[in-house]
Amino acid sequence: MFTLGVICSFLLASAGSLEAKNPDFSGKWKFNETESAMGEGRFFAAEEMTVTQDGKTITIERTRAGRDGQMRTTSETITLDGKENVEESEFGKSTYKATWSADQNSLVIETETEFQRQGDTFTMSRKETWSLAEGEKVLKIESVSSSQRGTRSATLIYNRL
Repeated sequence: MFTLGVICSFLLASAGSLEAKNPDFSGKWKFNETESAMGEGRFFAAEEMTVTQDGKTITIERTRAGRDGQMRTTSETITLDGKENVEESEFGKSTYKATWSADQNSLVIETETEFQRQGDTFTMSRKETWSLAEGEKVLKIESVSSSQRGTRSATLIYNRL
């Protein structure tokens, strides 16, 4: 009986260690333009990102140059439970949804932003697939965005600082 208990304990401990662990994207990240494939331009690549992640949410602070050349930082906090999150900013209303891939190795963040410009309403959709590489020193973001101007895709590479 004792031996059976020890074997069962060992099997349960082994099974627990085989559970998929979601990647943790927390940290400061610097854009690597050389390694990235930008497609039609640098329109959505942040120069730097600071990511904070716990078991329930991910907060992404993106710093990029605005049209006037001034550096601007935007922030979004997204739950990791697959539910939609809505945030309003000076740019409009954004709806976010984050889900883990089937293999739990990447995070898919879908965003739909509605904004007004010169009295017209525009919608932009973006799907980002985040994954880590090279011993978690590299963040790879596969991004596809769609708007009235068409569809653009890019592979953005960030190095951990």
